[in-house]
Amino acid sequence: MERRDLDAVHLGETIHDGHRRGVPDEETLSEWRDRALAAGADPDVIDEIGEGYTGAVAVAERGEGPVVGLRVDIDALPITESTADDHLPAAEGFRSDNEGYMHACGHDAHATFGVGVIDRVLDSEFDGTLKLFFQPGEEQVVGAEPMVASGLLDDVDYMFAAHVGLDHPTGEVIGGMGGFLAVSHLRADFTGEPSHAGGHPEQGRNAVQAAATAIQNLYAIPRHADGATRVNAGIVGGGTGTNIVPEEAFIEGEVRGETTELMEYTDEKAETVLQSAAEMHEVDVETTRLGRAPSAESDQALVELVTATAEDAGVDSVVERDELGGSEDATYMMRAVQENGGLATYVGIGTDHPGGHHTATFDVAEASLGVGVDVLSEAVVRTAAERPGAD
Repeated sequence: MERRDLDAVHLGETIHDGHRRGVPDEETLSEWRDRALAAGADPDVIDEIGEGYTGAVAVAERGEGPVVGLRVDIDALPITESTADDHLPAAEGFRSDNEGYMHACGHDAHATFGVGVIDRVLDSEFDGTLKLFFQPGEEQVVGAEPMVASGLLDDVDYMFAAHVGLDHPTGEVIGGMGGFLAVSHLRADFTGEPSHAGGHPEQGRNAVQAAATAIQNLYAIPRHADGATRVNAGIVGGGTGTNIVPEEAFIEGEVRGETTELMEYTDEKAETVLQSAAEMHEVDVETTRLGRAPSAESDQALVELVTATAEDAGVDSVVERDELGGSEDATYMMRAVQENGGLATYVGIGTDHPGGHHTATFDVAEASLGVGVDVLSEAVVRTAAERPGAD
């Protein structure tokens, strides 16, 4: 970013505003700081983001036109990348250097889109302000909400977000994705009283038993007539020995809904289940919401602009809309702009990938990088010129 003619690059606390979630512990942060410095990162930048304030917002002011935002997520996943000979990154020497972590969802491609769009827009007749949001923490849906809380989206008139793949081939562009499931990730920590399981079981208060009761009843939450809901207890644990009434147990899980309201309904029911299980077994429970994201829909005016842009760019296949069927915290940014009277869309950039998303063999077809930069940069320029949806 330093080599580009930008008006501002926001880093550190200014883009998170104290609302961060999912921050690693100090030992992990220290390890990552040392690794970044060893790789040649600017020490001043590391000092600014060194407490886990990752992400950046680049701003280019180029006229009196509208403020157009583009969000690209940049986080990797805790997956060890394949070393197989038929895995192109391994065969060609660009497999992840960071063992145990890889870009298994294409967010490295998204970062490339962001840098490419900046370069193209700065070299165009763009009339307006471009804000490029390089967002961390999408995988746990914890990165977008702090950026919204920072106020940096308050003046954005049009918002784009993008993702590669999503079961669409290279050369295909989707003007607007919908069908986002609102989600809430949660953790419940149960605390009871230990005792000898053989000698005095009556003196104990069994935290594992409370967690087991809660898990069974989480899956018994009634479905809702207004639409689809989901619940999952994904990680559970507790106890220290077979002859000890367990003092501690935990559940990490999630609830989802076809709409934000349906997610909140399921979340409230889950809270009731957790508290009731604790009361039944005379233990305490503390619940924490680890990350949340609302539902959202792409605005038709921007969907049409993207599809027209893709067609004019000679894209092989243009699809107006498709359903994501999962969760994404770009929806926080989309809704923030929409609630301020602006428009937003979530663009799909197809890519052929030999392994599925979130697998050790995931890779991105490099041809899709050019497609993404072409379509997104031209969509930004056109949006500023045409101002779709404006009265």
